[in-house]
Amino acid sequence: MKLITGKTKLLGIIGSPVEHSLSPVMQNAAIAELGVDYIYVPFPVEKINLKQAIMGFEVIGVQGFNITIPHKQSIMTLLSEVTSTAKMVGAVNTVWYNGAGWKGTNTDVEGFVAPLKEMARDWSQTTAIVLGNGGAARAVVVGLAELGFGSVHIIGRDRQKLVNFYQTWQNMPKITKLLKVHYPETLPELLPTADLLVNTTPVGMYPHIDASPVSAELIEQLKPDAIAYDLIYTPSPTKFLRFASDRGLKAIDGLEMLVQQGAAALEIWLQQPVPINTMRNSLKKQLFG
Repeated sequence: MKLITGKTKLLGIIGSPVEHSLSPVMQNAAIAELGVDYIYVPFPVEKINLKQAIMGFEVIGVQGFNITIPHKQSIMTLLSEVTSTAKMVGAVNTVWYNGAGWKGTNTDVEGFVAPLKEMARDWSQTTAIVLGNGGAARAVVVGLAELGFGSVHIIGRDRQKLVNFYQTWQNMPKITKLLKVHYPETLPELLPTADLLVNTTPVGMYPHIDASPVSAELIEQLKPDAIAYDLIYTPSPTKFLRFASDRGLKAIDGLEMLVQQGAAALEIWLQQPVPINTMRNSLKKQLFG
């Protein structure tokens, strides 16, 4: 058991609800291995109390914190500085105090691209298809642009949400030059062009674990060397990724994104490398025993 004293520095995560968060599991596992005098705890904060919570964190000397639903957008107006990455995504998930105020960034982008970077491929001539147009899809689009993808196709069912999604990028030519939006009906003709297929929707998540955003028949249309990436990390694998594996495709689940975005945040707070394997293994033990 870690000895917590008056000198122990505070890190944490805010959200509502936040009780289900796995971040304390992996962050405290890394902190224990590093032997630094920190503790990472969940802070339940309702929307109406967000400003007071941030003021309180400054008073008691919280070093940094993560943000989850429903605060990722609303917290941006309470920060003294926001990184360009977070501005592009339109959301912040990691905050730290820099002496002059709170600064925020979005490590979901880094988390998403980490397993793709390991492949050391030239992405400039590649095509990505992204299922969904919510907040997670925004981080994915920014990540794909950073990797240098040639084109990115967004699939969404709601016309107005698709229009809004596209319009929010209008002041970002790096994004708009590669971005196209589509309805699901176009998916069969798009799939054979895809080098990467990403699911950012909740389809396949508990309790609907027998659902897949793409059928096995459609998965068959993907290139033999295509990559299937599901942001869902439980169940593992999802039905979508089982279809992809049966096709012989490279399959990536959301656990790695969860680990990598958490590691990126912890490195910001501690200003040192962190044990990613320890973080990954702690989550696997928590999720799968």
